[in-house]
Amino acid sequence: MKKIFAALLALAGMGASAATPAPTTVDHPDWSRNAVIYEVNVRQYTPEGSFNAFARELPRLRDLGVDILWFMPIHPISEVNRKGTLGSYYAVADYKAVNPEFGTLDDFKRVVDRAHALGMKVIIDWVPNHTGCDNIWVNAHPEYYARNEKGEMFGPFDWTDTYKLDYSRPDTRAAMIDAMSFWLTDANIDGFRCDVAGQVPVDFWNEARPELDKAAAGRPVFMLAEATEPELMEHCFDMDYNWPMKDLFSAIAATSGQYSFIAPGETAPRKFDEAHATDIIKLLESQAAQYPADSYMMNMTSNHDLNSWEGTEFQRLGSLARAFAILTYTLPGMPVIYTGQEVGLNRALEFFEKDQAPEWGSKPAMTEFYTTLNELKHSRPELAAGRLGGTPEFFATDSQDLLVFSRRRGTHETVVAVNLGTKPELLTFKGVTPDTTGAVNAFTGAPASLPASLEPGEAVLLTINRR
Repeated sequence: MKKIFAALLALAGMGASAATPAPTTVDHPDWSRNAVIYEVNVRQYTPEGSFNAFARELPRLRDLGVDILWFMPIHPISEVNRKGTLGSYYAVADYKAVNPEFGTLDDFKRVVDRAHALGMKVIIDWVPNHTGCDNIWVNAHPEYYARNEKGEMFGPFDWTDTYKLDYSRPDTRAAMIDAMSFWLTDANIDGFRCDVAGQVPVDFWNEARPELDKAAAGRPVFMLAEATEPELMEHCFDMDYNWPMKDLFSAIAATSGQYSFIAPGETAPRKFDEAHATDIIKLLESQAAQYPADSYMMNMTSNHDLNSWEGTEFQRLGSLARAFAILTYTLPGMPVIYTGQEVGLNRALEFFEKDQAPEWGSKPAMTEFYTTLNELKHSRPELAAGRLGGTPEFFATDSQDLLVFSRRRGTHETVVAVNLGTKPELLTFKGVTPDTTGAVNAFTGAPASLPASLEPGEAVLLTINRR
């Protein structure tokens, strides 16, 4: 347990040793420390699927407790080799324009201004690894593109609606930095979520970051990498994806018989290696040893990729979904909410066609659940991301399916206990027992303490303000 505690000190940025990675050189915005990020699928958010229609929803998102709006790609979508009727957001036709399906550039700027007025930040999804097959660069600058053995442009993986860019060319790099800078200077956005960031050379990102900071003219820039690669966090990105934690969540749920998603073309759910709640501690220890101190990781139970291709959180996590959601808020890192998740979205949204997420108000209990978690994230200094957050202290029990931990910062403490197994479990501790004197239930505000046992899927969330 001492080894685990030392490693977690490194992850929280609160301690260091000769084996600990050097701190990141990225200066995280103050507003990101206790933030909640929300992924916006403009096409599916309203019946109109437009910027102007989405703008009407901003007060609700503010009241929900959203801090950072992450817009899925807002650019025009290529028509050549288009998938489905409307195509993939990630086949970009022009990096300096907006999808006319959504409205105009001025419409988007008004959304940004309105979000800022309500106290929210805006980042946009950026697709740097490849473009759509009729992107304006294809004809104007064919030298920007990678070529296969036949000398042809090609798309990575099975992304047949795209062509891969060539980052060995300085002109490609300069053009990409120029396009990204446009949105910082002309649209006043606050940063980027960078698609498949690990497929783009690390040295490009290290080159780009200071240029983007210059373009922002003193405003903090927040960078999110769709990757799980510690080297990206050293000099460019504020946060990356906690894909390993997402996969571990699924494996724990599968071990508990809760994973039911069957992928297209398959006849049975995916098989996972056996995993239990205490494996979360091992993963955190491993990440702490790999990542620069003060790094952020984005915790999730859903996002557009998961919802579309890997199943909803209810299909992947079953009756444990609520407990896992609580963990995304209370373990180190930043939580994300995907469009419709706050109203219980329980099906895959169409990716290449028009669809619509459930209407606001359709599941008030779910909205209240996320509103409470967002308030908790904002108000508890111990739940801050990076070095300013409290280091988790884990309490050993007799069950590998129980996870019990606390995070403390000064006089503030949050205590979490979850049962991720298949049967009721006694909260019998080995050694140190959590001190819950003065605790209240985070959801009811009533005085509370840890129960004697937890049912499968049950989660207890306590807060303590000590003198």
